[in-house]
Amino acid sequence: MGNYADSIAKKQMKNPSEYNRFKKLIKETKIYDAPDSLTGELRPYQKIGYSWLVQNTRYAFGSILADDMGLGKTIQVLATILLYKEKNLLENKSALIIVPPTLISNWENEIKKFTPELSYFIYHGSNRTFPLEDYDIILTSYGVVRLDLDMFLDKNWFICVIDEAQNIKNPNTEQTKAIKSINARSKIALTGTPIENKLMDYWSIFDFTNKGYLSTKDDFKINYVVPIEKLEDESVLNHLKAIAKPFVMRRLKSDEEIKKELPEKFVNDIYCSLTKKQIKLYNAILEEIFFDIENSKGIQRKGIILKILTALKQTCNHPAQFLDIKNPKISESGKMELLADILENILDADEKVIIFTQYVEMGKLIQQLISKKFKQEVLFLHGSQTLKEKTRIIDTFQEDPDYKIFVATLKTGGTGLNLTAAQNVIHYDLWWNPAVENQATDRVHRIGQDKDVMVYRFITKGTLEEAIDTISKRKVDLAKKAISNDETFLTEMSNEELKEVLSLRL
Repeated sequence: MGNYADSIAKKQMKNPSEYNRFKKLIKETKIYDAPDSLTGELRPYQKIGYSWLVQNTRYAFGSILADDMGLGKTIQVLATILLYKEKNLLENKSALIIVPPTLISNWENEIKKFTPELSYFIYHGSNRTFPLEDYDIILTSYGVVRLDLDMFLDKNWFICVIDEAQNIKNPNTEQTKAIKSINARSKIALTGTPIENKLMDYWSIFDFTNKGYLSTKDDFKINYVVPIEKLEDESVLNHLKAIAKPFVMRRLKSDEEIKKELPEKFVNDIYCSLTKKQIKLYNAILEEIFFDIENSKGIQRKGIILKILTALKQTCNHPAQFLDIKNPKISESGKMELLADILENILDADEKVIIFTQYVEMGKLIQQLISKKFKQEVLFLHGSQTLKEKTRIIDTFQEDPDYKIFVATLKTGGTGLNLTAAQNVIHYDLWWNPAVENQATDRVHRIGQDKDVMVYRFITKGTLEEAIDTISKRKVDLAKKAISNDETFLTEMSNEELKEVLSLRL
């Protein structure tokens, strides 16, 4: 690491004192004892991450903690803040923690559980009032910071922490600009997917934690984005990893030291067939929309392709999702019949299950049909619920043994939540982005889970679902570099290639 990181630091750090701090940082490797008042124990790898955060904060540098989902990033951050409080080094300042609204309750619970000595204040909600007295932690959301930015700029913070840091991956949004304008001695970004779709996401997060270290946006594009994403230059990728290393820590569940601390995860691709009703609808959609594709260009053509993808995916899920049928039946969808069969086995074993879908309407359909078949209430988590409703649903599932089935939309239930009561995960419809899918699975397969986890990925045989899953798996080596794919690559295909991917192969 040394030469690359040191040369970049010397070039980017115009201030000699900043460069000297950097030299001290990379020479020091120290494992700190856990804070005396920490409730609970840091696992060996968590102690390393916590010590790294303490060290970077000591030298006033930022950190990107990019551990896999479920490996306990929250406790590592809270332990860092707690140590500085115990050593009387918070300098009469607060730690600002910025999270998506759905995670506020989760952070509050973790503070109470692991660091009850830290005082905290939640600044959120329509009737929010900024506190006059001092707290160790102010907990708020991205949207509130954007709306009430002046309140946050009035203070100098000891640490500014952002959770689910992909929320600032777009450097041009008002939200990202607001978050980056906050003054803090040190900044910490938490993410399970440091590069969700492209390298500029990575630059934007790094620009928050250590502004200027990876140069300007334009320079980064020329020096790294083009060689790595366009030319697949491994040497440039290795250079980037080397210079980023002092400020990025990423541990994976596949790491040997961590694997032995987690139960097994078994991923199963489960195939089902279309019913006659689905076949008829699928072909009708193809015939109707392909005429439009062949007579369109540019943005209009891309829009039509994405529209047809949604229509075909909804048809694979259940005809009622596309047609808005009033009295849907399980027997009208091969996928719904498969779901009922698998749920029967799960319930017979007295286990819990989470079912992920991309669509709110599909979640409602699953809730309606499955609750009726199994004569029990099915919980459903989605984006339009209030924070209080979401918290109640999650707590009910985690704590009440009578609630076995939990349905969640992928975007709402896929990040930041602790759902270890389940030991089964069903992906009812696939997102085709490995990072997003794995995030959702890791709501269950995470630290605190003491049972093996079964994962079922539903794929409708002979349809676009099977074709695109095959394409996604061929791209998995790219995804491992944390540059993942989604459905938009289909819009670049020729009409002939599209017909090949989308047409039924029964």
